[in-house]
Amino acid sequence: MKIVDPEFEILTPLEPAAVLARLERAGRVCYRSESKAEPGSAGRFVRSLIARGHLSVIEHENLSLRLVCDRGVSHELVRHRLAAYSQESTRYVNYGRAGLVVIRPLFFEEGSAKYGLWLRAMEAAEAAYLALTAAGATAQEARTVLPHSLKTEMVMTANLREWRHILTLRCASAAHPQMREIMKMVLRGFRELWPEIFGDLP
Repeated sequence: MKIVDPEFEILTPLEPAAVLARLERAGRVCYRSESKAEPGSAGRFVRSLIARGHLSVIEHENLSLRLVCDRGVSHELVRHRLAAYSQESTRYVNYGRAGLVVIRPLFFEEGSAKYGLWLRAMEAAEAAYLALTAAGATAQEARTVLPHSLKTEMVMTANLREWRHILTLRCASAAHPQMREIMKMVLRGFRELWPEIFGDLP
């Protein structure tokens, strides 16, 4: 068994300035102010759109991410219906070949009693899975013993307005700690690329 941390990677080819320029071009159509576009105006214009709540303009740009998280987090993410998903399938992937990979729970300190209980549960799940596959169970049959901590990989695509909505909800203090962990990573990455679009989010 292997224990790993969550991570993400942006798959969309990135040209932050080009994204802002396309958003400015789309937004200026609304105001018939195309002639006011000039070098350096895109960031200010997009920031002003967001400040006024004119968020439909940022729906013209999409971002695809590869996320590595646990199955519990993935089950919450797929509830955001204005996004597209492709996720690792426990029906077809046989984890008996390389053993289980699980996501480290940030709320259990390594060496603590709670961490020890979690680790024993993960080892028991792996042992049960391996025993089932050794007994001839298919991957889709053996998956019934897989834990929520199982690492999964998924590609998620959403427009920039939906990403703002997702990050607002999933970075909030009421969100599940493991959801907040990965979504805070995503928010930091997005802020570095587009402070004009994501800089106002908490």
